[in-house]
Amino acid sequence: VSSTLSSQRERERERGMGTVSGGHVFSGLVAGPTQSPTPNAAQRRSLLPRLGRHAAPAPRPAWRAISRAPPVTPSAGAEALPCPCRLCVGKRRLLLLGASTALLPVLPSTSLASGVSSDPAATAERIHPQRPDWYEDIYAQAMEKGMRSYEAEVAAYKEKLFTQLTENVEKVLELGIGTGPNLKYYVGAGDRYVIGVDPNKQMEKYARASAVAAGLQSTNFSFIRGVGEALDVRDNTMDAVIGTLVLCSVSDVAETLREVRRVLKPGGLYLFIEHVAAQDGSLLRFMQGLVDPLQQFVADGCHLTRETGKQISEAGFSRVNLQAAFLSSLSIFGPHVYGIAYK
Repeated sequence: VSSTLSSQRERERERGMGTVSGGHVFSGLVAGPTQSPTPNAAQRRSLLPRLGRHAAPAPRPAWRAISRAPPVTPSAGAEALPCPCRLCVGKRRLLLLGASTALLPVLPSTSLASGVSSDPAATAERIHPQRPDWYEDIYAQAMEKGMRSYEAEVAAYKEKLFTQLTENVEKVLELGIGTGPNLKYYVGAGDRYVIGVDPNKQMEKYARASAVAAGLQSTNFSFIRGVGEALDVRDNTMDAVIGTLVLCSVSDVAETLREVRRVLKPGGLYLFIEHVAAQDGSLLRFMQGLVDPLQQFVADGCHLTRETGKQISEAGFSRVNLQAAFLSSLSIFGPHVYGIAYK
């Protein structure tokens, strides 16, 4: 009889544990040393709320709830990172956006209130980082001596072009002034103030010497290390902007031309001489395409295949007088355009 009762109690205990636990996960909750081996109906009912609490999902911590919220978009066009952790998406995106703004162009301000790029110096450094002084000085010396033959051949075109600068033109900005070979053509008329812009700071001493040689007072000349895409000059302040052999090497031709228009007064003049791509389909155009990558590398970003005349014509000036020329001694650099654009 004793053996029979023990076997019956074992079977009842097994049935009771199976009914209450519902699986191995919760068996430890009901099978402790203080738990009755054969829970009755009342005990089983008292265990049901506990079972329900454990079956329901646990409340998430606050940071998990935040991570499930839609990520905050810091600006239009920002792209979400494909990260499996939803918490770090917003943070990474904000960090990426903040870091990338240092790498994006600082676009010039066209507001009449400021009229100046938000940080022209930073833009110049990003677009054209400063090289070591010895390198920039060697390059400046090479430009001073190596361009003499070119200047001799282009002189007739410059003399014709710069006669358009009358005495009423008082404030002149020259893009890529370099060593100042153009100054002798236009500083003699009237009381003229000239701002020379160039990314190579070693050009300043050569440009100042050229200004003095041309008869310009030292107080009427200033040099700015900068680039055409972000001029540190206020809106509508220049009577004329000059650029010769500049648009071949700027990083962004369209942005440079927008800056030219921005700083010019209404009715102001943009005088230009640029070497350009030869006619499509010609042997010279084919040769330019072959040499262009090497030219960019050895000549500080100079491009041989830009259609600069077309870009100037489409830049939004009120009127453009453009002429073509070919300088035969310059081989693949021979095709040129020159002229005047009016704001």
